Amino acid sequence: MKEFIADEFRKLQDDICAALEKEDGKGKFQEDLWQHHSGGGGRTRLIQEGNVLEKGGVNFSAVEGTVHPRLRAQMKLSPDEEVNFFATGVSIVMHPYSPKVPIIHMNVRYFELSNGTCWFGGGIDLTPHYVVEEQARYFHRQLKAVCDAHHPAFYTRFKKWADDYFFLQHRGETRGVGGIFFDYLKPDHTDHGLTKSQLFEFVIDTGKTFAPVYTHLMSLNKSKPFTESEKNWQYLRRGRYVEFNLVWDRGTKFGLETGGRTESILMSLPPQANWAYDYQPEPGTAEARTLEFLKKDIDWL
Repeated sequence: MKEFIADEFRKLQDDICAALEKEDGKGKFQEDLWQHHSGGGGRTRLIQEGNVLEKGGVNFSAVEGTVHPRLRAQMKLSPDEEVNFFATGVSIVMHPYSPKVPIIHMNVRYFELSNGTCWFGGGIDLTPHYVVEEQARYFHRQLKAVCDAHHPAFYTRFKKWADDYFFLQHRGETRGVGGIFFDYLKPDHTDHGLTKSQLFEFVIDTGKTFAPVYTHLMSLNKSKPFTESEKNWQYLRRGRYVEFNLVWDRGTKFGLETGGRTESILMSLPPQANWAYDYQPEPGTAEARTLEFLKKDIDWL
């Protein structure tokens, strides 16, 4: 089944790139094919200097090889057990020009070991520079719909997981308005009872939610005017995004520590970000109101 899953992820990458190019109206994805040192490879696709998207990446990978010692320790594998891995997935981050258009991230992935163990992971989260409540509610309603189509407990469980995961502990704030996040979803587990095929249907449907949801948000916000002050706020919020990815994101750290492809891993970083010492927005401003929404357990429905 791993070849089928990888092929479906390739198609997902193609469809998302086509939808983003259409909505942007100018930017075109450039493809960089690469090979992994242990086997397999991927397609890194980067869009830059579009009408809406300043920088964005839609990456596909399907790699295999010997399990890295760090992962062996994490999974408590026996030192003398010969185990190989296969991993495939699609990962996305979009950084728009306008501070009125939100940053978005998505990842869907599948991992299997030659000893028969396998699992799925992924999720989508939204990081507005300025939180618009109705747009945050729209985003969460779409995610709840895809979750509910596969399991009644998924949205509540994965929404909390996202709140807890996409959290800057050193700042005490969430990265954005959250979304859903899940990992180590194994077939026929007692907490969901879904087969491998059913789990994959959920994961691929999560991936297919990305393009219509984000192109809608692009369309709503791309023509709104913005000031230099709002642009500077965007750079500060991008700085928070960088902090999370480099300090807390497990995928980024694991990829860099285990010899992953650096350019593809760091594709998620914005082209420009700023830091200001102890910056505090004026009370009552749109910036201050946005900070009030950057906390866990908000009911966006």
